[in-house]
Amino acid sequence: MLGMFMATLDNQIVSTALPTIIGEFGALERFGWISSSYLLAQSAIMPVYGKLGDLFGRKYVMITAVALFTFGSLACGMAWSMDSLIAARVLQGLGAGGIMVSIFAINADLFPPRERARYQSFSSLVLMASGSIGPALGGGLSQTFGWRSIFLINLPIGAVVVTALLILLPRWRPDRTPKIDYAGAVALAVAVAGVVLWADSESMFGSLLAPAALVLPVISVLAVGLWIRIERRAPEPIIPLALFRDRNFGLLLVVAVTSGAIAIGMVNYHALFLQMTTGLSPASAGLFFIAVTGGIAIGSLSAGRLIDRTGVYKPWLVLGFGISVLCLGGLAFVPLGTPFWALAALLLGQGIAIGLGQQGPVIGAQVSAPARDVGAATGAVTLSRMAGASLAISIYGAILSERLAHRVIEGAGDVASLTPAKIAGLPPAVAQSVAAAYRAAFLDVYLVAAGTAGLALIASLLLRPVVLAPAKQPAEQSPVTEP
Repeated sequence: MLGMFMATLDNQIVSTALPTIIGEFGALERFGWISSSYLLAQSAIMPVYGKLGDLFGRKYVMITAVALFTFGSLACGMAWSMDSLIAARVLQGLGAGGIMVSIFAINADLFPPRERARYQSFSSLVLMASGSIGPALGGGLSQTFGWRSIFLINLPIGAVVVTALLILLPRWRPDRTPKIDYAGAVALAVAVAGVVLWADSESMFGSLLAPAALVLPVISVLAVGLWIRIERRAPEPIIPLALFRDRNFGLLLVVAVTSGAIAIGMVNYHALFLQMTTGLSPASAGLFFIAVTGGIAIGSLSAGRLIDRTGVYKPWLVLGFGISVLCLGGLAFVPLGTPFWALAALLLGQGIAIGLGQQGPVIGAQVSAPARDVGAATGAVTLSRMAGASLAISIYGAILSERLAHRVIEGAGDVASLTPAKIAGLPPAVAQSVAAAYRAAFLDVYLVAAGTAGLALIASLLLRPVVLAPAKQPAEQSPVTEP
């Protein structure tokens, strides 16, 4: 859990420091890449970690991931430019991907499906802690010690986690000979990276339809075809194609992609929205994340208990994404000057929605897979979630950049280059004009997010109802399908 705290804290702690980082390095058009590079690396490596855990056991896979994440944090703290920071975030993400997959896979090893939902909901307490502390801590540290301190704080935490894992986590050895599907892993990573990079083509090539940009989705399609061919022949495929014979597995991946887009993908944009449209400082904006993460804890703990009691997960997915459509739609249309309590209420509702939809995809995928492929199924879901987040961050960033491009306000200059500190020093009328420009730009960002939540709602409604086996039955027992 401490490892999960470290990985999730890093994603949250960065959010309120991003405007300060942009103020030092510039390059607003690559604002989203500080987070999307991290998430892209996470998503690309997750299936590999899931399969490595199935083949070699979870302990040393988890330790390697934590060590890599910690080294990446050191590299972030020493970054000298936007490009070097993005590269270091990739290294961090390669470690974070293993941490998240290993935690869920270890949980699957220990508990049967219904009981697993209850224990898995405890992870929401970690999310609540990191989400509540992270943005405020990130804002406070960046204001007091500089933004580099938000990465360097991971070094002592990482050392404690590695030591604890070496001492406390038992080693489990699988009963099969490891055969790693390196070719499949590379093909899958190329496919995911191509799509995410294409979504950011607006900043790289000037247009999504530029000839150079269109090469990227073509590469992704070819990589997917190659991946399918490799997986059919691989003795230990990264994601066994047999998993897709269950319709629910494919739908749950759609749910995971869209939930990543509206949950993880929106974190930094909530922070930017609050700072640039209300005049809040980074630390004050971070306090609003207590509403989001408190809602996540409420929703996740409630969903865990309800799944444990009823044995079904579909209704809570439907309820969660329905709430999300309403809350994101509300954020799209709130006018300037909206009371802070109303903004907090919408963020709380969005947090509850995220929490309700957090466990269903993981548990549903795990119970649809044979015991030997639980790690691979878990990796597929977490890959989809992080890929969705990476893709969404690029899309949201492209929308924001396009709406603010070359927008100049008299007395403020280029709107895209402003930081919260600079806005605070502007005359009130000029600051209000800047806030209005950002408010108009965020209308489209939140509408796209609400539409994505609607897609998740449709996919959830199409799921075949499944009743999980009671906790007293073996974890390997197949789920019971309702007529």
